[in-house]
Amino acid sequence: MNATAEPRKESVSCPMDFILRMLMGPWTTYILYNLKTHGSQRFGELKRRVSGVSAKMLTERLRTLEGAGLVRRDYEATIPPKVTYSLTERGHELDDVMGRLAEIGMRWEAEDAALRSLRAVELKAAE
Repeated sequence: MNATAEPRKESVSCPMDFILRMLMGPWTTYILYNLKTHGSQRFGELKRRVSGVSAKMLTERLRTLEGAGLVRRDYEATIPPKVTYSLTERGHELDDVMGRLAEIGMRWEAEDAALRSLRAVELKAAE
């Protein structure tokens, strides 16, 4: 490195920031989890599994995930048209991470429920 070259600026952002921003949209992880768990699905089937999501929101999230290369949309020109969604190879790269997060989420949910029950018992005993 010569003395006149400017020093290289270190990146100050978290290396996970890019992917976390991609995943933090509404319903995103729920959609990815369902595609991971149940495999390729048609729109209606996916909408039933992601209960509470509107058709408009599901369409928007699927388009975003497709644009990010995480979800593949397969279209068959039949009557009626058959459209299925599945994870791409890039989407499957998240399998281990999502599986681990699901395990932690279930454990934390159970721990929090146990703490709430304990607090309720303590409050009742204090009355």
